[in-house]
Amino acid sequence: MQFKDYYAAMGVDKNATPEDIKRAHRKLARKYHPDVSKEKDAEVRFKAVAEAYDVLKDPEKRAAYDEAALNQHAGQEFRPPPQWAQRRGEYPDATGFGDVSGSFSQGEHSEFFDSLFRGMGGHHQNTGSHPHAAMDRHGQDQHARIQITLENSYLGARRTIELQIPGVGADGSLQTTTRTLEFAIPKGLRAGQHIRLAGQGSPGIGQGHAGDLYLDVDMLPHALYQIDAANPADIFMDLPVTPWEAALGADVEAPTPTGRVEVKIPPASISGRKLRLRGRGLPTTAAGKPPGDFYFVLRIVQPDADSASARNAYAAFASAFAGFQPRAPLSREHGFEAPTPPPPPKGTA
Repeated sequence: MQFKDYYAAMGVDKNATPEDIKRAHRKLARKYHPDVSKEKDAEVRFKAVAEAYDVLKDPEKRAAYDEAALNQHAGQEFRPPPQWAQRRGEYPDATGFGDVSGSFSQGEHSEFFDSLFRGMGGHHQNTGSHPHAAMDRHGQDQHARIQITLENSYLGARRTIELQIPGVGADGSLQTTTRTLEFAIPKGLRAGQHIRLAGQGSPGIGQGHAGDLYLDVDMLPHALYQIDAANPADIFMDLPVTPWEAALGADVEAPTPTGRVEVKIPPASISGRKLRLRGRGLPTTAAGKPPGDFYFVLRIVQPDADSASARNAYAAFASAFAGFQPRAPLSREHGFEAPTPPPPPKGTA
């Protein structure tokens, strides 16, 4: 019986996070699904990926596999660790890991999988009842999604979340209870990251400890500020300025997530120019890593010509800059010249 490298089957390394493993499975399941894949070995690869995911997605099965995989290599004869046999249960139908079938029908797992997990059920206690009854098993991790604001990421915050927990009442009927948890949002938390609440997942069985609760983070859009897609620590804000402020320079006041600041507009600025405030972007949760930068993006806004005096002002402005030709570069760049007027007809003045 050959050892199977489940990490290699999924295309991830041994330190892959649950999110990495989930993404890899989604990608490979689409690639090798027998109904759509044109690969010759699609069905075999699809089953191999499903079996690997069945193990690596479950923290307990993954830990057991990692223990058994020490000093093992793919394709070599599998030799379980010396203590492995002591951990297997006495009954081949017992599965101390709950549902080990995953997306498989019974009997579709490989011989390697069955040798690891079939009959493995922790330590059976002699209680005088069915030997499967007393089994220790860790609880499953759970996930919930939360939304935070940009201000939460800048300053940190404390929040509460209410979870609806299904269960069975004393009379055997299905009931739902509400559990309220308080948690901290650390400074620098960003979309795509998560908060781990240890021991707040599904309860364990017997002496098994509870799983963890992972709060997956989404960032709410902001009316003023945008997060840079290429560098999520950098923040951008459009700053409206008048034509004369852009042309002559000015000192203007503008908001930032950490308070209002004075912004110096350099003379001869154009629309789209970026002015940087170093270190005023999002903080980071990584130790020793500096925060990002904050950028003002200048946007020139002209006043409306909605009165006689405003129209006169625009006319005087046009007269003062009569020689200004903003579209001249368009003609030169594309090889076009202004058309020459035709000569007047003969015999006319």
